[in-house]
Amino acid sequence: MLDRQIPDVTLKTRVRDDSLGGDNPFAWQDFKVRDAFAGKTVVLFSLPGAFTPTCSNEQCPAFERYYDDLRAAGADEVYCIAVNDAFVMYQWGKNLGLSNIKLLPDGSGAFTRLMGMLINKDHLGFGMRSWRYAAIIKDNHVAAWFEEPGINDAGTDEDPYGETSPENVLAALRQP
Repeated sequence: MLDRQIPDVTLKTRVRDDSLGGDNPFAWQDFKVRDAFAGKTVVLFSLPGAFTPTCSNEQCPAFERYYDDLRAAGADEVYCIAVNDAFVMYQWGKNLGLSNIKLLPDGSGAFTRLMGMLINKDHLGFGMRSWRYAAIIKDNHVAAWFEEPGINDAGTDEDPYGETSPENVLAALRQP
């Protein structure tokens, strides 16, 4: 995975547009991943799904807590990507009270598939989801990679979390 270029994918996001008025002042906006990450050092982490236990109780809140440390260590931005749509990601971020990390919806799993991390979670009724990983991306190239063990056993109920912690990512960012 190291030094691999990230996929050239456009994600469909929703952004607030007060000029629209009404109860739902949000407009669709394309998020071209390579354009957004170009020339930057980005921390990207992925997880199986919004509103799921480990993702909601541990991983996402931990990256939110470590946001300032990650930025101080050289990250320009911190993103969480999941195989969920923009509406779900928005409500999840609101539910978690996130104010720092940015949530990216990979509704069709295109980015996740091209990263080699799309797995089948049909046995839990989830469908296709992401395996848990994190990366430090420098100018669209993977500079550091963290992946939970067991991706080849993804058909089990296992949902490991540890390798992809913000503490591990932070330690890698701090290395010269």
